[in-house]
Amino acid sequence: MIAQLIFILILGASVYLFSKNVVKIRRNILLGRDTDRSNNRALRWKTMAKVALGQTKMVKRPFAAILHFFVYAGFIIINLEVMEIMIDGVFGSHRIFSKSLGGLYSLLIGSFEILAILVLVSCVVFLCRRNIAKLKRFSGVEMTSWPKSDANYILITEILLMSAFLTMNAADHKLQLLNFGHYIQAGSFPVSSFLAPLLPTSTGALEMIERGCWWFHIIGILAFLNYLPYSKHFHIMLAFPNTYYSNLNPKGKFNNMASVTGEVKAMLDPTFVPEAAVEPGRFGVKDVTDLTWKNLMEAYTCTECGRCTSVCPANITGKLLSPRKIMMDTRDRITEVGNNIDKQGKEFKDDKSLLDTYITREEIWACTSCNACVEACPVNINPLEIIIGLRQFAVMEESQAPASINNMFGNVENNGAPWKYSNADRLNWANNEV
Repeated sequence: MIAQLIFILILGASVYLFSKNVVKIRRNILLGRDTDRSNNRALRWKTMAKVALGQTKMVKRPFAAILHFFVYAGFIIINLEVMEIMIDGVFGSHRIFSKSLGGLYSLLIGSFEILAILVLVSCVVFLCRRNIAKLKRFSGVEMTSWPKSDANYILITEILLMSAFLTMNAADHKLQLLNFGHYIQAGSFPVSSFLAPLLPTSTGALEMIERGCWWFHIIGILAFLNYLPYSKHFHIMLAFPNTYYSNLNPKGKFNNMASVTGEVKAMLDPTFVPEAAVEPGRFGVKDVTDLTWKNLMEAYTCTECGRCTSVCPANITGKLLSPRKIMMDTRDRITEVGNNIDKQGKEFKDDKSLLDTYITREEIWACTSCNACVEACPVNINPLEIIIGLRQFAVMEESQAPASINNMFGNVENNGAPWKYSNADRLNWANNEV
């Protein structure tokens, strides 16, 4: 009963802390402006099933896709074993599903073990790719010590959890063969049975190993759960809603500002009557609260894989822009805003903003708006929307843009085209008069 009580207290505290952090992140996301992503539900479900569940955008890098699939499948399927462990912890039972599932139980445990070793091997390979091979896309100015350590912490934790799971099963298997205590004959152990000969023969020692690994495994999972809100691995939770709420428009289509659209229509057509007065508030984006809630959800969904930055033509040619940094900066800033609200209240305003404090002007004007980053992201994150919003603020609120952009604006205003030639000379090239 003491062990059960301790487990229930640990479980309750873990669920409470995790829920508290999730509520805080949800609050932060909803600090963004409203946007309607409720249309075409059938296509949204299809997109989520294809991109989040089916991992279809991962296959562009086949080797990483296979390893990620093992970890992904292991995370989902082995959680069935975790559910049994939790039930055993609450009720003081042991392998409670073994009787009700019969022969299927052995198949499941055997499958879990195979997945566990695949997850373990995949995480070891991922560690090597990051720390020995040092792939270029895992580096960059934004990849400071914390992002790199964060990835390593998760991989090492998963390796330890899978090792504890297999060692627990090996000790359990050996105790079953010895008909010791409550260790009933249940399960199939295709992987851990090879570890069993490495364990001691004493039943007391075996029971200590089995119980120790049991506690380490389940407490490790609960600790991992509460680490997620502070980590890039929160994408485990947000990848599905983020892909469901994807922008279904063609990637080259920009969203027009309703207030500006109304004014333009009124200038072009004197008979145009706007449906309702639209209060613009602020043109473009200066701080994270000017972004939509979907932009902020994407910031929390980003897993910092670097696929966006690795295909960015501006970054490849040595420009300062990194789409991954755009998302990381957005997440850092909205987290800071949320912390300020918790400490100082909703009315508190600091002297910081997303533009200039976190993201420089050089970065936003380096973007070619080619959508390569959007196409590359495995979970449909769109850094370009944030960049365009920051540009809109710089131009429409501050009248600040690079000289080349200002020249283009002047040419459009005076000549009706981006070039310096007048409309009257537009067809001179066809008449060989240029």
